[in-house]
Amino acid sequence: MGLKLIIFLHIIAATIWTGGHLILSLVYLPKALKLNDFSIIESFESKYERIGIPSLIILIITGIYITTVYAPRLVDFNDHYTKHITIKLGLLLCTIALAIHARFFLIPKKKLKPLAYHIIIVTILSVFFVFVGFSARSGGLL
Repeated sequence: MGLKLIIFLHIIAATIWTGGHLILSLVYLPKALKLNDFSIIESFESKYERIGIPSLIILIITGIYITTVYAPRLVDFNDHYTKHITIKLGLLLCTIALAIHARFFLIPKKKLKPLAYHIIIVTILSVFFVFVGFSARSGGLL
């Protein structure tokens, strides 16, 4: 597969991941909080995970490939791509930490309000992922 196709797959997966989190944060979460109904979040997640998790996996795989092309050593922090990829790796680690915490500590106990904070933070991180990717490809906003 060519690099342009890999980047295209990365963008499509980012669209699905970020779009799903925006829908969750802006549509489902307010309703769940208003009604204090955890099942609204569970219902969304059970449907979204079928496409959201594969999208995240595609993002990680294509992101690793793109990293090997644009910043194979990840040591020159003055390099445009290395700086952006390092930021994205930090965002990924934060996202994974929040997901693990939510999956093992909040969701089993159906703690809606703490989960709401996680959802909002992951949504913000997702949008920032898109921004950093755009910055890398557009010549640098960061």
